[in-house]
Amino acid sequence: MSAHEPKVAANGCVLTGGDGHRTPAMNPNRPKLAVIGASHFQMPLITKAQDMGCEVHAFAWECGDPGESAADVFHPVSITEVDKIVDECKRVGIDGVCTIASDLATVAVCSVADALGLTGNSLDCMRVSTNKRLMRAAFARGGDPSPKSVAIGRDALDDGRLENMLADMHYPLIVKPADRSGSRGITKLESPGDPTSLEAAVRTAIEQSFCGQVLVEEFVEGEEYSVEGMSWQGKHHILAITHKFTTGAPHFIETAHLQPSGLAPEVIARVQSVTKHALDTLGVEAGASHSELKISADGSIRIIEIGARMGGDCIGSHLVELSCGIDYVGAVVDVALGRAPNLTPTHTPAAAASRFLFEQEDLALFERLRAQRPDLLRYSLMTAEIDESGCVAKVTDSSTRLGHFVIAASEVDDLLPWLPAPEASFEGLPRDAGASQTDEVAL
Repeated sequence: MSAHEPKVAANGCVLTGGDGHRTPAMNPNRPKLAVIGASHFQMPLITKAQDMGCEVHAFAWECGDPGESAADVFHPVSITEVDKIVDECKRVGIDGVCTIASDLATVAVCSVADALGLTGNSLDCMRVSTNKRLMRAAFARGGDPSPKSVAIGRDALDDGRLENMLADMHYPLIVKPADRSGSRGITKLESPGDPTSLEAAVRTAIEQSFCGQVLVEEFVEGEEYSVEGMSWQGKHHILAITHKFTTGAPHFIETAHLQPSGLAPEVIARVQSVTKHALDTLGVEAGASHSELKISADGSIRIIEIGARMGGDCIGSHLVELSCGIDYVGAVVDVALGRAPNLTPTHTPAAAASRFLFEQEDLALFERLRAQRPDLLRYSLMTAEIDESGCVAKVTDSSTRLGHFVIAASEVDDLLPWLPAPEASFEGLPRDAGASQTDEVAL
């Protein structure tokens, strides 16, 4: 079997060989949906699409991820081999293409959609929404509030221009790769005398960057939130706002997410307005979006970055549906197949949260949750091996966390004991602890 030949799926729905001949188990009338990626974060999309009657073709590097066997057809092609994915989608006759929780995968998604004339965002939108340097430039042109930043390449280190290029920047600074997500390669520098030198932080970020570019940005004070959206024919619908918890400096790895956000209605209205304008600036017209921002104590909003895809960390795949009753993953499938998304709530909204496990203390917390409040638990997954002694490896970015769980309840207060303490509290920021998630939905 060749390296890129479709593989037999465990469910018996297969393509045999590389010539596209179908086995009797395949229904030629089922829409064929390409899912870019096969990790556990893609599983809600794969299973949802199958429940909606799709024949799912998953594309990813073959490494034993669950989507390889769950998809109707698995194509062992790396998500970075865009031309090969496009050619295979043409051969198969794909009807739609999508992904969730991956900026890198959106490159293939938009390329397939463009090549096959399918519903999706433009290649220009893809380029600007997957490269933070281009995104910052677009926000500057569009008048969207975002941090001051300078783009740095490897050559700036080699010829000693780094300090001069940042002469007008004010500490604290954030150093991060221009084209990565999941907290990879991020460092906060408090001052010029920070123990982690500017050069070391830039080198770390360059090592994590696919394109070899880094952004050095002025650090924005404030609480972190994300905005979960769905766009159809250029109209943006804000479905939920997520309160984010992180480890803080220096790497800001996300530890938990909570919906509803607790923001007051007037703040929610401004967040919605700022987010929709920024989505227009980036040219987002179709599908899910995940906008990350900070709100300072005085209520100022700064956009950190926007992904033209669903948020990861169970935000899009689990929390949105729990918190506002909308089948968000199903809407992603609808849009990919060229259908208007159904954004009608199907159940009563609840408070929902995801919590990530970093160390033994977190594992013990999870065991207490299972023993004391099993009624809250909606989903859990361990993603790292723990040896017999109970030793765990140090978490360095989002991909190395030990696992996670999702909880939900009718009241936010029932979830708070199982979440980290917020990194900071801003008395000047209007809040509404009793706000229901439906207050944040703008259909």
